[in-house]
Amino acid sequence: MKDDDQLAPQGLRGLHALSAFFIGFFVLLHMTNHLVGLGGQETHIAFMAQARQIYRQPYVEVALVGLILWQVGSGLFMLARNLTRIKGVAAWAQALSGGYLALFLLVHVTAVIAGRAAFGLDTDFRYAAAGFFAAPWHWFFAPYYFLGVLALFVHVGCAAYWNVGASRPMLGATLLGGFAGLGALFAGLIVMALSGALFPVAIPAHYLAPYGQ
Repeated sequence: MKDDDQLAPQGLRGLHALSAFFIGFFVLLHMTNHLVGLGGQETHIAFMAQARQIYRQPYVEVALVGLILWQVGSGLFMLARNLTRIKGVAAWAQALSGGYLALFLLVHVTAVIAGRAAFGLDTDFRYAAAGFFAAPWHWFFAPYYFLGVLALFVHVGCAAYWNVGASRPMLGATLLGGFAGLGALFAGLIVMALSGALFPVAIPAHYLAPYGQ
């Protein structure tokens, strides 16, 4: 696969990148929430309460969900269209991370909507962590979150690679490897925080009820 002919026609790839740019503001805020939240459950919840004043505005939420659906749909279309043409480590990393991100976003958005609409729960730290304290669901949620965060960083690293890899391949490979390593570290910390390995986690009973606990 050529560097200038990755996984889609120029127009579709450009729109996919543009929507990723806008979604990136929310993702950055969300990742900052997790980073701040490494200080404790209440710190995570308090930061989220402030951040929600931005992204919980009705028009912002609708736009964000629409962008995510476009991102998932366009990404899967590009992946299916070019699956047999993927060659090289970076191209496969881009395809696999993008495919998993699409799955992760669909499950994540659906779970948040269900938590609020069907179960009447505040989808904060306690909602995300509840699955870790409802056996055997922790066997699902640990790799689910870890791979989701790792895939995000790898996908961003692939974008950096394609932007510089043609003229400076060593720098491109270093950026991709650096993003992957940082993603693995951050993913591990998030899983440890949600599972109670970094600090005590208290999950109210009504958050465990959807798991039959």
